[in-house]
Parts: sequence; C-alpha cells; structure tokens
Amino acid sequence: MYYSAGNFEAFAHPRKPEGVEHKSAYIIGTGLAALTSAFYLVRDAQMPGKNIHVFDKDVLPGGALDGAFIKGEGYVMRGGREMDNHFEVMWDVYRDVPSIEDEDVSMLDYYYWLNKEDPNFSKCRATKGRGQDAHTDRKFGLSDKAVMEILKLYLATEDELANKKITDYFDDEVLNSNFWLYWRTMFAFENWQSALEMHRYIHRFIHHIGGLPDFSALRFTRYNQYESMILPLMNYLKAHDVQFHMQTSVDDVTFEVSETEMGPKREFTNVAMDEIARAQAENGAFPRNPYSTPNKKVAKTLVITDLKNNERKTIELTEDDFVFITNGGLVESTTEGNQNTPAGFDPSLKPGNGWDTWNRIAAVDPSFGHPEKFIYDPNLTKWMSATATTLDDEIIPYIEKITGRSPFGGHTVTGGIVSVEDSNWLMSWTINRQQQFRDQPADQISVWIDALLPDNPGNYIRKKMQDCTGEEICEEWLYHLGVPTDRIHELASKHCNTIPVMMPYVDAFFMPRELGDRPDVVPDGAVNFAFIGQFAEEPRDTIFTTEYSMRTGMEAVYTLCDVDRGVPEVWNSEYDVRDMLNAAVKLRDGEPLTTFGRNGIERKAIEVALNRTKGTYIYEMLKTFGAIADPQHPVDMKPGMRFDMSFSQADEERLMKEAKEAEKAAFPDQAAEEAAAAITPAQESVDPQPAGSDGPEAEERFTAPEAASDANGKDAK
Repeated sequence: MYYSAGNFEAFAHPRKPEGVEHKSAYIIGTGLAALTSAFYLVRDAQMPGKNIHVFDKDVLPGGALDGAFIKGEGYVMRGGREMDNHFEVMWDVYRDVPSIEDEDVSMLDYYYWLNKEDPNFSKCRATKGRGQDAHTDRKFGLSDKAVMEILKLYLATEDELANKKITDYFDDEVLNSNFWLYWRTMFAFENWQSALEMHRYIHRFIHHIGGLPDFSALRFTRYNQYESMILPLMNYLKAHDVQFHMQTSVDDVTFEVSETEMGPKREFTNVAMDEIARAQAENGAFPRNPYSTPNKKVAKTLVITDLKNNERKTIELTEDDFVFITNGGLVESTTEGNQNTPAGFDPSLKPGNGWDTWNRIAAVDPSFGHPEKFIYDPNLTKWMSATATTLDDEIIPYIEKITGRSPFGGHTVTGGIVSVEDSNWLMSWTINRQQQFRDQPADQISVWIDALLPDNPGNYIRKKMQDCTGEEICEEWLYHLGVPTDRIHELASKHCNTIPVMMPYVDAFFMPRELGDRPDVVPDGAVNFAFIGQFAEEPRDTIFTTEYSMRTGMEAVYTLCDVDRGVPEVWNSEYDVRDMLNAAVKLRDGEPLTTFGRNGIERKAIEVALNRTKGTYIYEMLKTFGAIADPQHPVDMKPGMRFDMSFSQADEERLMKEAKEAEKAAFPDQAAEEAAAAITPAQESVDPQPAGSDGPEAEERFTAPEAASDANGKDAK
C-alpha cells in the first residue's frame, strides 16, 4: 500500500490480485469502515462477494451512522455528518455506488447536484438571551495573544503534543472567543481533551478556516445518515452477494505471534508514486507504531455468538482468511430514553461490545493498541443527543424566526448547528434538509439536539440533562428558542416528540494519547488481519470524520490484498502557502498581518519584513490573500458560496419560495400567510422561577405512522 496524488491513479482500475478468488474475508462490524472494506474487496480486490462475511451484533447495519423510526417511540438519530470537498476516499467510493433516489445516478453525482443547487451556509450561527442572535457576525474575536496560542499549537510536533490537553496550550484568550465556541460545538471537543487531535484538525482543515463561522465550507446529505450513506452501500454490497450475519457478535479474535519467524515486510514502493509522497514515506514522515515488531502475527480463530439462537461457535482461520477488526466504538454502551423516560447512563462493557473485544485483543500484543487510554473515565467522554420531531405547525414560527428559512421543501434550513452561547448544557441544535426520513409525514420536521455538558443543571429545567425525559429536554430547547414560558410545557408535551440518547464513549477518541495507543491499520508482521475504524492509526487524518473510517477500510484492503493502485493521500492544504496565508488573515477577522503585534515597533518590523518580498510572486500572494492591505483585494468574512456565481440571491429567493409552498402543502387547512399572522411569537416573557422537574406527564403520545423498526422495537446501530 502506498499514497498517491493526482488523478492519474485516482481514475485507474487496478488489475485483479493473484489468487484472490481463493481467499475469504471476515469483517467485524457494519459501520462505515467495515462497509468500505467490503466495497474495496469487491470493486478493487475483486474478491467474490460470497467469500466476504460481515458480522454485527445489532439488527440494523450502520454503526454510528443511524437513523430510524422506533415503533411506539418515534424518530431517532444519534448524530449527523458534515462532509468536506476533500474527502478523497469517500468520493472514490460513492462515485460507483448507485443513489437510492435513482439507481442510474451515483451517490456522488446526486450529492454533487444537490449541494450545487442548494449550497450550505448558516444565517444564524449562535443565539443567546432566549433565541436572540448572538451576533458572532462571522467573526472569530481572537486577540493577537490568542492567535499566537493557536500558532504555537499548530507548529508543535506530534511528539511534543503526546498526552497533553488542549488547556496546556489555550487559556481564556482562546477559550472565551467565538473561535472556540464555533470549534468545540462543531467538532465536539472538550477543554480537557487531546491537544494532539486539535493540532491534527487545524492542519487537516486549514483550507476551511474562512468557512468555519458560517459553515459555508460544509456539505450535507439529503436524508439522515443511515438512508443517505449506509443504505446505498448495503444495496451495492448485497447486489454483489456479500454475506451479512446480523445479530451475531464477535466476542474474541485469537492470534498466534511467532517468537522466531518474521512476518511480511511491506514497503512503500511503486513507480507511479508521487515524488513528494515517496520522499515522505522513505524519510520517516509517517512513523510506525513504537510497539511494533517484525514477528509474524496470524489471526487464528473468531469466537462468535449467534444472538438469535444463543449459540456460540469458533471459526478456524487460515492465512488466506482476512480479518478486518473494528476495535472500540463511539456509540457502544448507548442508552436511550423516550418522551417520558430519561436515557440514563450505563457505561458497562458487555461481551461482544467493541471495547470488550479490543481489550481482549490488546492483551495479545502491545502493537494492538491501548484501549484503556480512551475509556478510563466515561464521564470525560460522554455527551448526549436528542431527536425532537414536531407534530404540527405550532413550533415552526419560532424556528423560522432564528433560521430565516422555512424548514420545509427539502432545502438547507439551519446550515449546520445553531449553538446556544449561554446554555448551561452547551446545547446546539440542527435542522437539516426535511423531511429527514424518506417516508416521514410532510407536516413534521426532525430536529437534532446535542449537548456537550450534560452534567450541568439546565437553564429552564434545573436538572442534569442525563436525568431528563425527552419532554424535559424539549422544554429546555424551546426555552432557548424564545418560546413564552407559559407555552413551553404544552408545546413540548402535545406538539413534539423527543427521544434522548446517552453515549458514554462518543468522545473517547479525543482523549489525550500518544503514538502507539491506536494500532496501525495493518500492524508490522501481520499476515491476515487489519484494524479499521476510528481507533486505528492514520497518519495526518482526523478522527470523528466519515473520511477517516473509510480511509482505514481502503488501506486495510489494499495492504492485505496487494491492490496495485495508490491510496489518495490526505488532502495537502497544510502544505499550501495560499491556504496558510488565507487562514492567517481570516483568523484575525480579515486584518492584514501588518497590524499584528503588541505595539507600533513590532508592527513596523513585520511591515518591513513583508515589504522585502516586493518584486517577487510572494508579495503578490501576500496582497491577494490580504496579508498586506491592498484595496484591489479586500478581505471579508462573507460565506464562501457568495463568490460562486452559479448561486445568486435570486436562487436563494427561489428556494425560499419553494420551501414556503411545501410548508403550505403540509398544512392545507391554513394558508401560510394566515399561519404567520395567527402564530406570531408573543413578546418574550421570562419566568423568574424556571420550571423544575415536577411538571405533569405528557398528555398525548406520538402517533406518527410507522416508517421502519427493528425486531426489538429499539434503535439498532
């Protein structure tokens, strides 16, 4: 396996690896990494689908990428996904997977057309004071001292950052800024988590710094993550005869590690390899796991349990049987509540749980990782989400007041999360394109709510979020929308259905760590196994992204099967001087570098240094990206899409008209104009004694028609 750049290899089709038809694959899990592994085994390794076996302890596939209707409860999605234009592996996969909308159109094409026709950006990034615009105004609000703190982290080596926390580098200069509000709520970072991961994020997404304040850098799917991303992949794999074994847990994998025989040594070699990528590989840019040894390592058995029949058995493996191990898992030990029941909190690790399995595997060899570094205290890695589904038009005006958009019509609504700046829970909420579920009633919308600090008492509901019912979480959300307090309980109990979810390990991968805590995708000496997913080690890429999971699947298949085609390198914006200049200026809200410094002497010194580049292309770049003030190149913080002439104000007005027409169709008994007049939000009334936890039970249950449910009536990962 080797890294490549450019479209020479991106568009090529590899030859069929020798003898692959006589090999088999066993894949643990059905998350995005696992399904991507199966995809590359089929398309590029050209392994017969009947030789590929995929195991999952749950009823439905998808891992963390879920979205379902639970019979008797309602709609639920534990999370959502934001995509980048430089997810090279993701787009390589989806260009060959048919869309669920039209089997003659690829997922990539459909996604591309969707986001060109309806580009993403937020009209209100944050609120405070109960639904009022916080007026972050696309500004980062960073002092020069704060910028220097970020720069220090950016320039640090990964060795220096090992096991350190974000607060080892950032103080209140950063932590009290708009920048940190944007960053932590968008990426789910906590102050006590890994400085190393924060460092990787800045490097990985430096090309999107300017689009961070309004989300103009992001792209979203049409439906929830299960229907838009998992279901099409499943259809593709089943069409190629891949064998799925649901409700089957893999409790253990046994290995044989030789004391004398050496395993395969896999070099980065290929004549088509990009010159720079080759130099990085040969000169140590991507250090291997410090616990690695060249000793031969072979997966010998899989210990599985058929959960439907409660039968345990062992599968014997040969060196031609490849095992792809999803170790760990961000949604393991999830607990779920409903409108009238809290989600609770149970971080225990049960047999077949990804963490339990990884603990067993890690005990075999130090190079197989150190799961204890990530899960030693679930109170440091947990946060909560909830799905609130409106049942009629009563709550809609309060949403439209903040978003400036109708939530109907299948177009962008919030354009990403709306963070509540003064929320004790650090609550954010999102309304993606509606309806979020293909068979959802046209007069309903599903809102995704999350909170990074669920142990704090709420501003309105004076309880920890994890102790709240769905109805109480909805009340807290409505409070922050600016709903009059005398209407909050009625709307939460009769006009909305909310399902809370507690995820004890959802932030586990952000815990402080060092090289070697995550195993290499294919450890040194490994003959027939690989680690995939968020807890396998990828050079340069960032966890908690779809691309990271998919990249591990591609690398695992290409390495074990000797696929002769390059894996596209992680996008190289961290090496692009244009992106670095643009980010340096945008971080300072458009101020040129000549204004940087504590006093006039420092600023003059910077100006003199920059002026020495006059007469060179460097000076021209400094002007182009605003590092040197130039009236011909003004720098502002407008959404990036504003510079795309294919989308205009007229387009936005057209989409709004379509959304209003869809809203009118969803409520045929009431014209949109009458609804706006009749349900204008009342003047804000602040209850001096916010409601507690002893409110009446919900008077009406959710009765939307059933869309999809699993055999147990519970959400499956």
